[in-house]
Amino acid sequence: MLFATAVYAENAPETAGHGTEEAGKEKKEGEFDPAELIMEHILDAHEFHFFSLGETEVSIPLPVIVYSKERGLAAFSYGNFHHGHEAYNGYKSEEGKIVAVDAEGKVDEAVTLYDFSLTRNVVQMFLALTLLVVLMINVANKYKKGGAKTAPSGFQNAVEPVITFVRDEVAKPNLGSAYGKYMPYLLTVFFFILINNIVGLIPGTANVTGNIAFTVVLGVISFFVIVFSTNKHFWAHIFNPPVPFLVKFILVPVEFIGIFTKPFALIVRLFANMVAGHIIITCFVMLIFIFGAMSQVAGWGFSPVSVAFTVFIYLIEILVAFIQAFIFTNLTAVFIGQSREGAHDDAHH
Repeated sequence: MLFATAVYAENAPETAGHGTEEAGKEKKEGEFDPAELIMEHILDAHEFHFFSLGETEVSIPLPVIVYSKERGLAAFSYGNFHHGHEAYNGYKSEEGKIVAVDAEGKVDEAVTLYDFSLTRNVVQMFLALTLLVVLMINVANKYKKGGAKTAPSGFQNAVEPVITFVRDEVAKPNLGSAYGKYMPYLLTVFFFILINNIVGLIPGTANVTGNIAFTVVLGVISFFVIVFSTNKHFWAHIFNPPVPFLVKFILVPVEFIGIFTKPFALIVRLFANMVAGHIIITCFVMLIFIFGAMSQVAGWGFSPVSVAFTVFIYLIEILVAFIQAFIFTNLTAVFIGQSREGAHDDAHH
């Protein structure tokens, strides 16, 4: 930790010989880059990419919608970029970002571009939302039709234990007699995160819950629910805690910051866990090609081990999908319960 020096794992420094940098670039063009593929898998994109067969890319391009004062509104398919290799209609895709280009194909800095494109995260989130609404309305209609007289059937039979679990193990212990008011929000958050987690495990789909923008929005919504559930007892403990006077100068800032760190914890926990799981799965798959780049025999020999570990982690990720939906919902209920500190119905509960 006290002494360090620079070592070169692959290419020698430029001073060691002429042309080494160019040689390194030529070498990197055709070689397998696991880091790049991992980032492509976990980041957002303008297409659903499934696999490649030689020069053929099997993917579903999504709509590109951009606006600028200089050029107006433009809408077209991302497929016109030919996977980012060509420009189209004065625009080009550079590392997944749509930019305006001039006649020579160079980035036009004079154009201020606003991108409203439907990326795969957005499209998949809408699909998950549609799936959530259709499934839950179907279950609700069965309850309307049969009520308590008819035994649950089909998907209703699978959902009912989950709903009662959220009610009895999450809402009631943390919210007391006011649990009914928050059940719609808690159930919506739980099933919305769960469906996005499960859909994100299908090969070729997007890791929506592994997108920080997605978890930030959920965290901000929970923040407002928590803040609007507060009362005078909560704010009295924040700004006038029952501690010695001098300690208040330390505790009040800590308690005030805690108001914002609670939703921040929700945001980071869901994002980090889902990203980490996808990276691990992808890394185990990539090991086949990493060993294959060293030796074809090593690649084939390590394939069964890599597939076994991938399936194992994949099964764990299915469990994590449920756990993370539960943790986000449970912590939200805990924070709401803390914000309702000293409420009148607590004594009754």
